[in-house]
Amino acid sequence: MKPGGLSLSQRLSMVFAVLLLACCGATAWLQMRANGQHEQEVMQRLSMGLAAHIAANSALMERTGLNEAAVHDLFDKLMAVNPSVEVYLLWPDGRIQAQAAPPGHLKRDRVDVAPIRRLLAGAPLPVFGDDPRSSDSRKVFSAAPLKVDGRDAGYVYVVLFGEERDTLAANLSADSVLRSTLWSMALVALLGLIAGLAAFHLITRPLRRLTVAVRHFETDGLVALDSAAPALAQACKGGGEIAALGQAFARMTQRIAEQWRELTLRDQQRRELFANISHDLRTPLTSLHGYLETLLVKADTLDAADQRRYLEIALDQSRKVGRLAQELFELARLEYGVVKPEMERFALADLVQDVFQKFELAAEARSQRLIPDMVPGLPVVTADLGMIERVLTNLLDNAIRHTPEGGEIVVQLRPEAAGVRVEVSDTGPGIPGALHQGLFMRPVFSSAGGRAGGLGLVIVKRILQLHGSDIQLLQRAEKGAVFSFLLM
Repeated sequence: MKPGGLSLSQRLSMVFAVLLLACCGATAWLQMRANGQHEQEVMQRLSMGLAAHIAANSALMERTGLNEAAVHDLFDKLMAVNPSVEVYLLWPDGRIQAQAAPPGHLKRDRVDVAPIRRLLAGAPLPVFGDDPRSSDSRKVFSAAPLKVDGRDAGYVYVVLFGEERDTLAANLSADSVLRSTLWSMALVALLGLIAGLAAFHLITRPLRRLTVAVRHFETDGLVALDSAAPALAQACKGGGEIAALGQAFARMTQRIAEQWRELTLRDQQRRELFANISHDLRTPLTSLHGYLETLLVKADTLDAADQRRYLEIALDQSRKVGRLAQELFELARLEYGVVKPEMERFALADLVQDVFQKFELAAEARSQRLIPDMVPGLPVVTADLGMIERVLTNLLDNAIRHTPEGGEIVVQLRPEAAGVRVEVSDTGPGIPGALHQGLFMRPVFSSAGGRAGGLGLVIVKRILQLHGSDIQLLQRAEKGAVFSFLLM
């Protein structure tokens, strides 16, 4: 949240408060309207027979028309007994025959008779009719037909909530009703707001914890992973979207942390690789430079045999540098995805025999034996033929160079459910335990009499990774170094 801004909980509370007030207002308005309608229905139902009782007064009409004296006397009595009602005598078409309104209060000279007929027909209450003292108002009423000698002479029309009643009710109850309504709305809004704030506080608490954890990561990076773990654990509790978000963030942070550690490890290994390669290059280059400089300085004093020996040593060091440069180029192509395996099906036993032929002379020169240990009926494998040949070549080259004279190198092929298991073993001194860690990640060097290697094993691992496999160094008491991998 930016400084000066509102938090999610505060924004939710404001929206909730506005909606709550709107709902309270709408509820109060609907309640007042429902109460008013209920009051009008009750009043109309109670006063249903009032007009009929008035119409039963035979003194209101004479054969010649209205008995004005009787009408005025009746109006005066009704107004004295119940000032809230207004009585009108109507012609059959709704025109007003007689009324007791003060001068200037009558706004209509005709009343719509349709509501009267609906009321007399038993329509559901309340039924609203025209108010003669208003040009647009409609009120509940009581009505009854007025007859003279059995003939329709019009209607007795009684407005139940008259003008005086409306004026008195407005003066007496407007302030109290408004005040009660406002107090009710305020009380309901206050209680609802308190409940809403408490609910929002509980609902958004995991989100606040998650926000704190995110801020720790934003400011402190991965160092904050351990300190933010309790907050993340709390945010991940329970169910719902916030818990799912917390769990997703926790998984993301763990994945980022693992990737960062892996990148750090790879960077460290890359630095070690550069250091080791520099060391491996510096030794033969220094030797090569020294012998060439000797030949240049002492060319006139050295005999032919010494010159040839110096040149052979320089040539051997040059080969080492060339081999290391070629391995570096090959590793770079594998690391950056330049080389892609071209898969094909082939018999691994035939490939082993071909690789053996390449090393026969080197093995004979050291009185070593190359032993193929294969069972018949091996399944074919699917791989890049050239890459797997490179794997076997590197492993056999290492084995021949580090196996003493008279030793043996064995390539064993065994079928497995997932493919063919390959083991390359020798009878050399093996690999010291100190060099096991990172053996396939960087070139290793050891003291005299130990086992050293360049980039051959690193290249082997990269190639097998491209084939979905991996290489392992096994411990065998009767063997030197034993390397194992699976091809499918």
